[in-house]
Amino acid sequence: MSIRWRDAMDRALYGPGGFFVSGSGPADHFRTSVHASPVFAAALLRVIEQVDAALGHPDRLDVVDVGAGRGELLRALAGMQPATAARLRLTAVELAPRPDDLPDEIHWVDDIPRGMTGLLLATEWLDNVPLDIAVHTEAGWRYLLVDPATGEESTGDPVDPEDAEWLATWWPVPGSDPAGSTGSETLTAARAEIGRARDEAWAEAVRHVDRGLALTVDYGHLRADRPVGGTLTGYRGGRQVPPVPDGSCDVTAHVALDSVASAGERVARCAYTLSSQREALRALGADGGRPPLTLAGTDPAGYVRALAAASTVAELTDPAGLGGHRWLWQPVDVPLDPVVAR
Repeated sequence: MSIRWRDAMDRALYGPGGFFVSGSGPADHFRTSVHASPVFAAALLRVIEQVDAALGHPDRLDVVDVGAGRGELLRALAGMQPATAARLRLTAVELAPRPDDLPDEIHWVDDIPRGMTGLLLATEWLDNVPLDIAVHTEAGWRYLLVDPATGEESTGDPVDPEDAEWLATWWPVPGSDPAGSTGSETLTAARAEIGRARDEAWAEAVRHVDRGLALTVDYGHLRADRPVGGTLTGYRGGRQVPPVPDGSCDVTAHVALDSVASAGERVARCAYTLSSQREALRALGADGGRPPLTLAGTDPAGYVRALAAASTVAELTDPAGLGGHRWLWQPVDVPLDPVVAR
């Protein structure tokens, strides 16, 4: 039986036995910046220090990781023994059960806590927030339906008014002619991934921050450059696979980040910043420069370590890979350094 993509994704990723709530976790299936290098966590530690200073060093500094996987990022941050450790409250937000080996200082909850003062992080979370997919036909935008068992698609009803308004604002009708579209078969015409659910998820997350910074890092695109064919795909066992929403693989789509940013800005009433991962990491001190060869003669072990660090930074900033991420910085009731504020 075919259903709308949003419902299929929700069941496949977060339902009983779903991809993100069972098994060993996403790290076994795809590589993220968190898994790639400690450089990423070190850069976020610098963000935490900047937010702490902007807040005037509060008695409790919250760091909340939304979509925490198995707590890899918070484990890394805790292991770095930051200067704020005595005041730091680390919280992982995840629907999966708490890992048995998670350090006691990391709290584990299934919903974003309210009243945060500090940093809310969401690294590759929004791309897994379920969303509807539409196809453009001669009769306008219509929902795509999917058979969860096979991934086979068919065309459904016209999009509802709220989704039609979102599409008109954020995903304009493409100039290409959807020739051959009949409205009753699997289509190869222009598709749109309706990001309204992601806008709402991000706005709600920002609403939980009393003061501080909400930061999301994800693959995304902007209104002027929406992908005509969409970005929906799957990952399993480290390989890209067809996005069959049967619970056996990750099902993901890139984020309409300008729409998400606008939704968060309305809640925070404070301007956001949107930067590339390359720009963000370099501003935070991870420039990826190759160490001088002279170091090899004076400190061979140090040279090898520096060379390895440069290599991981190169992976994190490669625009064809993890460097394709964008960072969305949303301050909430706090002035921040130009590195993290527009």
